[in-house]
Amino acid sequence: MVWKSLVVRALFSAGILAAGAASASAEGALVMYCGVQEEWCRAMSTTFEKETGIKVSMTRKSAGETYAQLRAEASNPRADIWWGGTGDPHLQAADEGLTLEYESPANKELHDWALNQWKAAKQRSIGIYAGALGFGYNTEQIKAKGIPEPKCWADLLNPKLRDDVQVADPNSSGTAYTLLATVVQLMGEDKGFDYLKALHKNVSQYTKSGAAPAKAASLGETAVGIVFIHDALVFAVQGDPIKAVAPCEGTGYEIGSMSIVKGARNLENAKKFYDWALSPAAQALAAPAKSYQVPSNKNAPVPPQAPKMSEMKLINYDFVKYGSSAERSRLLTKWDKEVKALPK
Repeated sequence: MVWKSLVVRALFSAGILAAGAASASAEGALVMYCGVQEEWCRAMSTTFEKETGIKVSMTRKSAGETYAQLRAEASNPRADIWWGGTGDPHLQAADEGLTLEYESPANKELHDWALNQWKAAKQRSIGIYAGALGFGYNTEQIKAKGIPEPKCWADLLNPKLRDDVQVADPNSSGTAYTLLATVVQLMGEDKGFDYLKALHKNVSQYTKSGAAPAKAASLGETAVGIVFIHDALVFAVQGDPIKAVAPCEGTGYEIGSMSIVKGARNLENAKKFYDWALSPAAQALAAPAKSYQVPSNKNAPVPPQAPKMSEMKLINYDFVKYGSSAERSRLLTKWDKEVKALPK
């Protein structure tokens, strides 16, 4: 398959360049904050390190957590590059001047949606992958409850799903913030918050990580996990009893992004990583790491398992509005007061 050959070439190249690893210290270092699952984070950091000799120090956190850390470290930045995670907090970081403008030579190879993110961020962030929001449900649990298979957002309000739905906390998770912004855009703010309040009755746990509810559903620890569809597909592909759903009413989507941190101590290395991460070979590392997002480089192979976003009912997600600091802060404050604080 095409993506396999690209990965082989990337790894072969890494093997050749690794011969010069003894001089890695001369190449310097890179501190990366990573916002996707651990396996993909490791694949990106280790391959880049082998290919360039640049020592990578990688920390994996959810998008909301990373944004909060960048704010806390603004006067003395530790990170050089923020790779992965939903685009909204990347836009908020750009809006607050926490990241730097950069134009990569690879921009000409990218899909329009990736470049739209770059333009919305005033050149301070770029799209690296796309993924649609939805949910995954455990087919065995749903059958045992004797309820119809859920196909829509409304189906998750079924009283028989009491304490049997998981979703992340939007303060820490970009996935959950995408849900919050999606229902507000899809239903209107008043009805959207009414929906989230009703859903709260069925939520057993607000997790820190956006992908965690998919794993819980695959293990039967919860009947439904609200996640990006590609996160549910990871478990469906490996044969777990989980089915991924694009809700019938329509749904939002993410543009996973990358940003260079303002004040980066290893700026030139951050630019090198940025350019490399936009290449087809680097983006082909996703599928072997069981990450099935749609890549932003037009020449990168799309994993065959990736959700068919063209076949879904996607809303016209307003990334500029819902990625702004003011709107994001307002919605999170409202969610904390009106949803999370509700008794069960």
